[in-house]
Amino acid sequence: MTAENVWDRQGRWYNDVPFLGPIQLSLTSVLGSEITMLIATPQTRLEVGHALEVQGLKRTGDEKNLVGWAAMNPRHPRNWSKARKAYDVSIIIFLEFYTTAVSTSGATAARNAQKQFGIGETLSVFLYISTRNKKKRYLLAQGIGSIVLPPYSECYGRKKLYVGSTAAYSIFCVLISAAELPGLGAFGRLITGFLSAVPSAVINGSMQDMFDTRELIWLTLPYMAMANLGIAMGPVMSAYITDAWGWKWVFYVAAIVTGILAVLLLTIRESRPTVLLTQEVRHLRHITGDYSLQALNPDRVPDIRSFARNFAFRPLQLLFTEPIIAAVSIVCGISTGLIYLFTDILPGVYKSFGLTSTQASLPFLALGFGFLPNIGTRFLEYRKTARRRQRGEPVIPEHKLTGYIIAAPVLMIALWWFAWTIPPAVHVHYFASIVPLFLTGFAINEFGIVLVGYMSDSYRSYSASGFAALGLVRCVLAASFPLFSGRMFSSLGPNGAMCVLAGLATGFCILSPVLRIYGERLRKSSKFAAHCVDVDAENTFERA
Repeated sequence: MTAENVWDRQGRWYNDVPFLGPIQLSLTSVLGSEITMLIATPQTRLEVGHALEVQGLKRTGDEKNLVGWAAMNPRHPRNWSKARKAYDVSIIIFLEFYTTAVSTSGATAARNAQKQFGIGETLSVFLYISTRNKKKRYLLAQGIGSIVLPPYSECYGRKKLYVGSTAAYSIFCVLISAAELPGLGAFGRLITGFLSAVPSAVINGSMQDMFDTRELIWLTLPYMAMANLGIAMGPVMSAYITDAWGWKWVFYVAAIVTGILAVLLLTIRESRPTVLLTQEVRHLRHITGDYSLQALNPDRVPDIRSFARNFAFRPLQLLFTEPIIAAVSIVCGISTGLIYLFTDILPGVYKSFGLTSTQASLPFLALGFGFLPNIGTRFLEYRKTARRRQRGEPVIPEHKLTGYIIAAPVLMIALWWFAWTIPPAVHVHYFASIVPLFLTGFAINEFGIVLVGYMSDSYRSYSASGFAALGLVRCVLAASFPLFSGRMFSSLGPNGAMCVLAGLATGFCILSPVLRIYGERLRKSSKFAAHCVDVDAENTFERA
């Protein structure tokens, strides 16, 4: 077999047939590169230089035995076909949407579990959503998962984590529904919360693997929109499912949907470039007989013990040593906490307008569909970036903060507006308070799109760990906000409590000029950010 045959079997065929090749590639990623070797075992050893050229690899680094990606290698995730990338990322985004929706469905389950098990309201809510108000247990478990799982994906790959966690999520949803004891249901919620950290924290790393910065401008929009839409849709879905079939079917349906998704995830490809490069170099050693060749893989770990020692707590290291990640995490965490707080207070607010329980869940849709104006800010950001490139000017992460500069005052105005269009201090038509919810949805989406994109551009190949730090803060704050919301709203009243939140949002306007002025200086002074740029230059590449 010639070198060209090796190229055809491993490269072109997989890329030209994106929906047939994944089955064989899935086996390769699960069982190892030996399958690929059996397909393309050469009759004679190839000269290393020629094999590198044919395989789309190159020598790199100071040591002659280090091998990296060549720019046009079709097996690098950024060079996959558009159909391949669209297929993979669509499944992952829908997984994030649905698990997020399940995370906000616990309130309805708690109220109905209380009747079935004959337990008190406080205990039922503690078991199914934990704490007096919202799913603290689920979210804190997700926060723990956000610390451990993304670094694992950076070292060992994304796909196995997606498949395994989604399959386990489905199984534990069945446990929640079938449990005869409330404690078993609570245990199931705890585990599903931990597993939900995979799409929540790893998806950003997957997108960074496959798309360059210009493509991410657009891709982050549907991702963040679907995530926030999931938060808003959870109470609506659970209200209607419970009304039709009972509370257990909230989790039975979740088990069915995530079970189907687990099967679909078997057909996606591994996207971590360093993991794929290791497989490529393993095959290169096989066809050349040169076993001194090594992949340029800064994430390589010899065993789980080394992983735990050197990588497992990377997100915490980033959170406490990188000011950019700390600031972005806090702002995104507070804004996400606002959405979870709304899922707790909005039903009561809109029942005071005279709406029924199911009708009172519908204003969540205004929050969810707030992503529509985000399309306009993406066009604005894209045009500004394109003009800079046309003028030959460098595009740095701070140039992409326009959306946040717009969204911060919009959120402030929206919360003040909402505060004074709801009972008991003000009596107007309920539609007057739905408009600011729509604007709030826009602003919170924009925060996520812009600030997460800013962090991705700054930390690149290690954005999954950065996003894990953000996920931890977001989960802790989202779990904490409802803890004080009930007491705050009862003592200050809905209008006064919303004024407090509006005042908090006013402070968000300060961050945008700080990042615009000092962001580049902070990045250049960060050893970790500089290291990420070097690693990214070797393992990923931008299109001209």
